[in-house]
Amino acid sequence: MLRRTSGAPGRWRRWWGSLLSGPGPRRRWRRSLQLRVVATTTLLTLLAVALAGAYLAGRISDQLFDSRRDQALTQALRGAQDAQTRFDQFTAQNKDEVQLQAQTLLGQLQGVGVGLDRTVLLLQPPGADPSTSIGTALFSASDGPRTVPDALRAAVRDGGDTQQYQSISVDAGGRERPWLAVGSMVSVPIAGDYELYFLFDLSREQATLDAVQRTLLVGASVLVLLVGVVTAVVVHGVVEPVRTAAAVASRMGDGHLGERMVVRGEDDLARLAASFNTMAASLQQQITELEQLGTLQQRFVSDVSHELRTPLTTIRMAGEVIHDAREDFPPAVARSAELLYTQLDRFEDLLADLLEISRYDAGAAALDLERVDVGLLARRAVEGALPLAERTGSEVRVLVHPAPQGEDGEDGSCTAEVDRRRVERVLRNLVVNAVEHGEGRPVEVDVAADDVAVAVRVRDHGVGLAPADAARVFDRFWRADPARARTTGGTGLGLAISREDALLHRGRLEVVGRPGEGATFLLTLPRTRDAQLGAGSPLPLRPMLQITAAPRA
Repeated sequence: MLRRTSGAPGRWRRWWGSLLSGPGPRRRWRRSLQLRVVATTTLLTLLAVALAGAYLAGRISDQLFDSRRDQALTQALRGAQDAQTRFDQFTAQNKDEVQLQAQTLLGQLQGVGVGLDRTVLLLQPPGADPSTSIGTALFSASDGPRTVPDALRAAVRDGGDTQQYQSISVDAGGRERPWLAVGSMVSVPIAGDYELYFLFDLSREQATLDAVQRTLLVGASVLVLLVGVVTAVVVHGVVEPVRTAAAVASRMGDGHLGERMVVRGEDDLARLAASFNTMAASLQQQITELEQLGTLQQRFVSDVSHELRTPLTTIRMAGEVIHDAREDFPPAVARSAELLYTQLDRFEDLLADLLEISRYDAGAAALDLERVDVGLLARRAVEGALPLAERTGSEVRVLVHPAPQGEDGEDGSCTAEVDRRRVERVLRNLVVNAVEHGEGRPVEVDVAADDVAVAVRVRDHGVGLAPADAARVFDRFWRADPARARTTGGTGLGLAISREDALLHRGRLEVVGRPGEGATFLLTLPRTRDAQLGAGSPLPLRPMLQITAAPRA
């Protein structure tokens, strides 16, 4: 059997440079569409070419071997018939003369035939009579094989006059050479039956097959390389506009709204670039209009808030005079004087909140830091909300968890460098909000600190918040249920201002809740002005379900 063996230069330089010096292979595979398409196409082409090459090599090998085998069988048959004819014509009188004539005949048989190198062997079957033997093995003068496989010899002996053949491999100087052995039985005078073998050298056929396989391998390699290059060029032309669009979109996201794609040609990619530019221009116009509207709104709120201070002061003075003299008025007028005085308080609170918001919008808010006990501020905020809690029937509980001993020199107190006024306002807003929405159920206030941060958690068990409402609870003038009557008449800016105060401290104000199960607000602030607040907090945002008993403030 025969042996079978299995656009632009600058852009391309940048692409290859990024491919070689970019991130790791796995990340590059996920991020690069061009790499995935080129690699996939090349691998599929390589697989298809390998399968086709293996099939072609196998077919060529089979056809080449079949052709040479048929030629060898024909020559071996003629050689065996010629040998038997000559054996029958021997005139030798003893076995020595027979051996000499047989050896001469083998040399003559080796030279008969054209196109195939061959060796002729004459082997004595096992168990023959030694007295008539002319030798166990006679072979023609050549460098070919001197033996044949035992399986072939047994098949020749059992086959009678039928030819038997087998492919064999011979080691020639460390290199395997293919041969084809064809055998049949002949009758030798005096000596009896012998095995006659013609061994044909198939090295030339193997060399032809090797050359074909090398040609297929080189052709396949060139084809795969060309497919990879062509795919890379085509995909690069398609992907480059997409990359440009992503880069332009990223720059627009960074605030460069004037960025646009370059439109080249009139094909689908050009239409994509034109559509992208149209969308970008529309977005730029809308964002600019929104920015202008926001600026106008902020300026309007600031101007109105400042302009209302003077007339409000005058109205306040007149209202106080009327309120002080209400006992001299008829009952209806006296009641109107009291309502006027009360509404003036609400008006002043709203005006103060609007002024505070305008300071944040103008970037004029500043901190007056001092080291204070946040637990004490929480207790004061609770004390201020006790009248409201008594009216609603809610019990407010305060629990201060000791801070790590010796961290701040305060013997375990939850101290931090904060703006006292702003933090107290945040805590007052949170406690009042919890009492107002607590439906008469207990309100829990927890204070804790660690090495980096101090946290205050305010939890109620009232109406609660839906997930969609929790995302908007810090919006200005937003209410979860606009139809619900207020018990205290807030301005709708308290939580918005509280969040701004927390951000001004480089802290966080978070909220979580469920409808009917209450809401939890968590204020986390750094303990010092240089502390870097991490993702954690001394208190979890979601407390345990059971209510922790704590002394009432």
